[in-house]
Amino acid sequence: MKNIVVSHKAIIGKNVHIGNFSTIEDDVVIGDNTWIGNNVNILNGTRISEGCQIHAGAILGGVPQDLKYKGEYTLLEIGDNTIIREFVTINKGTLSKGRTTIGNGNLIMANAHIGHDCFIGNNCIIGFNVGLAGEVIVGDWANISGFTAVHQFSIIGEHSMISGMSRIVKDIPPYILASKEPLSYYDLNLTGLKRRGFEQKKINELKDIYRIIFQEKRNITNALNLIEQNLEQTIERDIILNFIKRSTRGIIKGIMD
Repeated sequence: MKNIVVSHKAIIGKNVHIGNFSTIEDDVVIGDNTWIGNNVNILNGTRISEGCQIHAGAILGGVPQDLKYKGEYTLLEIGDNTIIREFVTINKGTLSKGRTTIGNGNLIMANAHIGHDCFIGNNCIIGFNVGLAGEVIVGDWANISGFTAVHQFSIIGEHSMISGMSRIVKDIPPYILASKEPLSYYDLNLTGLKRRGFEQKKINELKDIYRIIFQEKRNITNALNLIEQNLEQTIERDIILNFIKRSTRGIIKGIMD
């Protein structure tokens, strides 16, 4: 290693590789078996767990791009086995939540930006050039395709997939494929669900739920009441119902004919 600046106050785990011209500031923790490429900047307040890859040009723990931020102490936390590709920028939190959180096993592709106080679950894919504004929540196994822009405070449900070059201004319920402009329910995320081991019976159940919500032209309140009264209570049914009931931005609509 040469031409690197690693603070003697930083806590560096075992078997950590740090590439040329990288900088690691004082208040940083890096877990075992993490690989850091060239020209990476890891800034104060960043916590990186074990087995991660941080590729060239990434900037982690930058100051929030929020005028309300006044230098308060906040964190960026990154879970195990997460891959962060070239030139990704991830800001730490503000007083709103105190931290930006990236879970385990995620792939964040080149040039993506994750804003302050976001929460990314586990095993997500954040595509090339995706931009997440502040306080976005992304559920486990979600897949956001390239060049997508996500409005602040939006929520993206677990196991959902968003088509490329999308504009997300409403919440995306779990298990679905969202596409078109304006962004709409297109179908279930069938490929993703089958890869995750969802059986056909469960897929049929999800289709029944979303047919009532998106395809039978009911208002949301009536659709949810009908589902509660007529469909068997399951974990997935209740995840969908609770997601929609708690949405403050409102959810996307069904595809227009």
